[in-house]
Amino acid sequence: MIASILTGTAVALVAAWGALALWIRAPLPRGARTVLTLAWLASALAAIAALAWPAWHPAAYAFIAAVLALLIWWHTIRPSNDRNWLPEVARQTHGEVDGNQVTLHNIRNFDWRTRTDFTPHWETRHYALDALQSVDVALSYWNRPAIAHALVSFGFGHDNYVVFSVEIRRKAGDNFSEIGGFFKQYELSVIASTEEDSLRVRTNVRGEDGYLYRVHMPLDDARSLFLAYVDSANRLRDTPRFYHTLTANCSTIVFQMARRIVPGLPLDYRQLVSGYLPEYLYDLHVLEGADSVAQYRRLGRYTDRALASGTATEFSRDIRQQVPGIKPS
Repeated sequence: MIASILTGTAVALVAAWGALALWIRAPLPRGARTVLTLAWLASALAAIAALAWPAWHPAAYAFIAAVLALLIWWHTIRPSNDRNWLPEVARQTHGEVDGNQVTLHNIRNFDWRTRTDFTPHWETRHYALDALQSVDVALSYWNRPAIAHALVSFGFGHDNYVVFSVEIRRKAGDNFSEIGGFFKQYELSVIASTEEDSLRVRTNVRGEDGYLYRVHMPLDDARSLFLAYVDSANRLRDTPRFYHTLTANCSTIVFQMARRIVPGLPLDYRQLVSGYLPEYLYDLHVLEGADSVAQYRRLGRYTDRALASGTATEFSRDIRQQVPGIKPS
């Protein structure tokens, strides 16, 4: 009896996963995908019925064959760098390291007016590792308090910042879906950009809510983290990878790179629910200048300062006003 219950549960879980995989990724028109998904679910129900009625055993064998076919098809879905990408992810950041000097190619510096009206600029910039002075984590919220997009900004003095963002590489016609992120719907992308691009577009164009946190860490670790981003960007250019909602997203990738630099960082649920990263950083004692997470959040919220910022040249300075741990400039 227990064995039948466990087997039935396993069949139901495989059936649910397979139905979503077929519905989201099967390269068929909507009507054909509907028929195929319903046929898959019917086969799974027949396999479950075989647990109670021996006469249905052929249906169980048919479902096993269908599972094998599905897994073979699933294995053939491979990530690619050659698709019809949206303009903002059309190029891939990559870098060259020569001793103390790092050259980054394809830094995005778009002039955004609306979501669809913008002037594209892709730039090459040079950075000296010994000039790195600061690391800031920016969180951008658009819907729920538990979910935010995490970006890391490296400061090289004189309001010279470069932001790394780990995100989906969307194709023309793509709409973001957390569920789709479990089923190879998007490739993974590491984009370097200016703050006037990646931070400003989120608050001033997309209507998101932005927060900034100064992370205090040894400069050697900060340089290693910067180089880890460059290495990740180079790897993705050479070997594409799928985005995954849980295991390969903006916050988990940051954590994986940070663990390479600071071994033993504790696992924590807040690495998955990125909206609560401030609490995680506070518990790691890498935030300074405020007495509580609530105070960090209140003073670190830069949305209004971003909206009020008059020029791109002053944007980075404006959004840092009052942020705990950052000295007034």
